Amino acid sequence: MTIYIGTDHKGFRIKEKVKAWLTDWGYDIEDVGAHSLDPDDDYPDYASQVAAKVSADPGETKGIILGATGEGEAIVANKYNGVRCSVYYGGPEEIVALSRDHSDANIFSIGVLFLDEETLKKMIKLWLEKPFSGMERHIRRLAKIKEIEAEFGEQHKKA
Repeated sequence: MTIYIGTDHKGFRIKEKVKAWLTDWGYDIEDVGAHSLDPDDDYPDYASQVAAKVSADPGETKGIILGATGEGEAIVANKYNGVRCSVYYGGPEEIVALSRDHSDANIFSIGVLFLDEETLKKMIKLWLEKPFSGMERHIRRLAKIKEIEAEFGEQHKKA
């Protein structure tokens, strides 16, 4: 499985560590940027690249976006069809597990300002290893999300 990773300046320093963890865990990774530290760069530029890649193959790829809060990055990512981006910047581990178990989240947006390195590593590993439950009610709900995406796409084409 390929993991796409991206960040603006806020997650730039930790991104290299995350890439090393992912490699150690046996994942193929593609870094979409930032490739240099620029305090004036903008998170939508990188969140959109991760989301576009995952949207093109949502069943076989995942994404990780690092940002100050993770909120704006998730807003961007969730604009793409087939993307289900969860956000984590602290709190119970169960939040991370349920994002996979119930919602089959395929992008993990992380607020790096609020997490120490050990917690960040633990939550990424949990998110990657937690499978989707496949329960009928969750499949049904994801199908409804796909219907909403399709309906919105048709409406948007007409506008």
